Amino acid sequence: MKLTKAQYDEIAQFLGHVQPTRQSLRKLKEKFPSQSQSTLLSIFSQEYQKQIKRTHAKHHTAEAIETYYQRYLNGVMKNAAAPILLELANEVDFAPSLMARIVLERFLQEKEQAIPSKTLINSMLRDPSQIPNGVLANQVYQCTVNDCCYGPLVDCIKHAIGHEHEVLLREMLLEKNLSFIAEDQLRAKGYDKTPDFILEVPVAVEGHIIHWIESKASFGDESSHQAYLQDQFWSYWNRVPGESLMLLLAKETLLYVRKTVGKCHI
Repeated sequence: MKLTKAQYDEIAQFLGHVQPTRQSLRKLKEKFPSQSQSTLLSIFSQEYQKQIKRTHAKHHTAEAIETYYQRYLNGVMKNAAAPILLELANEVDFAPSLMARIVLERFLQEKEQAIPSKTLINSMLRDPSQIPNGVLANQVYQCTVNDCCYGPLVDCIKHAIGHEHEVLLREMLLEKNLSFIAEDQLRAKGYDKTPDFILEVPVAVEGHIIHWIESKASFGDESSHQAYLQDQFWSYWNRVPGESLMLLLAKETLLYVRKTVGKCHI
């Protein structure tokens, strides 16, 4: 099913007045019962990420970092079992996993008297048992499992969904008996940036001749389209001229994007 721009705007406007919590997801489903859970979750995630990007800098000032770290230390001294970091993240409207990263990095910096590498931080976030402090390890774990938009668990889920939809798209092309070259085949030939599928024989979709297809397992709002155009699609177009069909998949929701030179139509 297709979601109209007006429907999307209504959902996005509603999300601007609620906290980014699982309770808000339930409210969202109650408010828009005709939309699928996966579509609403995808929109919820993208709108939340926009909010986090807008406020990211203020949470990473030296003053803010020290404030969060001291509040963590004071909190665990009173009750080490309480979800101190999770509650702090919710209080200041910041992603729990990102709050855990800030405090973990500050802890390691104090312990080792050096700035820890991103590789080490990422490894500890993925596996909190590596953190050399049991209380902090538990606090970080609580943040990662309760974060529905950021963190290593969310990254794994997104990767799995993306792979799932590429497989589904391949099956659809085979079912329609369309001849194509897949991304892995293109990379084996030495291409560095490639779409998911190049059609060996172009097809017509709603009056447009389509030469290649890119699949994205997310909701296709306007900002996403612009970002993908800059990061990927213009380079694809330069290598494989002709119009494209981009499928942005949030389970049942499909937005078809027909790209011509300099224009992107939804």
